[in-house]
Amino acid sequence: MQEMIPASAGRIPSATDPRRIAVVGPCASGKTTLVNGLRAAGYDAHASGQEHSEIAALWQRGDPDVLIALEVSIEVVRERRGESWPEWLHDLQLRRLTTANSAADLVIDSGAVSASQMVSEAIDFLEQSAGTSPSGAAPAS
Repeated sequence: MQEMIPASAGRIPSATDPRRIAVVGPCASGKTTLVNGLRAAGYDAHASGQEHSEIAALWQRGDPDVLIALEVSIEVVRERRGESWPEWLHDLQLRRLTTANSAADLVIDSGAVSASQMVSEAIDFLEQSAGTSPSGAAPAS
């Protein structure tokens, strides 16, 4: 049974945060769960299908301000999708995600945390980085 995420994960929605957030990760990593949790908290988040594309910078098409990458092991994918999930496909998706993972502002191992912890970790990061530029430096005055 999938864990339910509270609408705001205990926080006030961030309707004033103008940043666009892209989420990437292999199949069954929790992209949709994270995007739904971030949207419920007021963030402009979307999942990128980078794992399905040989275009290394596909995730950039939405011009995101923040990139969150999800990692998940083949063992966890098989727990979520069934034992027959092909390892070759998981490996191919990881290869396709290499550029995005390297550029990510935040990487979360979704197999090591619950769904609500994953959303909370992302929101904590977004709140802490709200006054910084994508490079992490304080914005120029």
